[in-house]
Amino acid sequence: MPQSRTKHPKRLDPRNPLVFDIRDLGPGTARTLKRTCGAPEHMGVEMARVPAGGDLELEVQLEGVAEGVLVTARVRAPLVGECARCLEPFTSGVQVRFQELFAPESAEPADFDEQDGVENYPLDGSGQLDLEPALRDAVVLELPLSPLCEDDCKGLCPECGVRLADAEPGHEHEQRGAMWAALQDYEVAGPERDGAGEEAGRDGKTGPETMKDRTDTAPGQAGT
Repeated sequence: MPQSRTKHPKRLDPRNPLVFDIRDLGPGTARTLKRTCGAPEHMGVEMARVPAGGDLELEVQLEGVAEGVLVTARVRAPLVGECARCLEPFTSGVQVRFQELFAPESAEPADFDEQDGVENYPLDGSGQLDLEPALRDAVVLELPLSPLCEDDCKGLCPECGVRLADAEPGHEHEQRGAMWAALQDYEVAGPERDGAGEEAGRDGKTGPETMKDRTDTAPGQAGT
């Protein structure tokens, strides 16, 4: 995902292995370069990243076109992170292929860019092409948000938290069914006792005294 068209804060360093000289690259010409260099910092997501300084293996094709320079690149990079299931650190690798157009900052976007809503990576006019922004965007987009140390990682035991891959065969915990059964009996027994009390009250044997129908009369008067 290209960055906005902003000028570079300082002149590009031609000694940087991610900077390519394109002064002799005109329309219709192309060349392919292979380089191994250290990964820049801050190239990762929350649980996975390319370690800073890790070896990047690059194969970069630079092609001069009317709009600027078309870059097709392949990169192999080491990957480190934390497993989303068992939380253990792991090491792996990632391979990414991407293609981006680099155009002069003053140039108008190409027709296909306007239609697709794609913004070019900028060329600052120094004759140097900085691949780092495009490389960073392409690699970060390919990094897993929930990485696994192994495809079949079983995660952690929900009872004791031990990593199940390291646990002994048949790892399990004693079921606490007896305790839950006692609580269940306690909950059920309450309504039954209330029901028995109500039934006994209807028979007049136990429970609250029942009220009989009567006609209240004033003192000294006989009921009618």
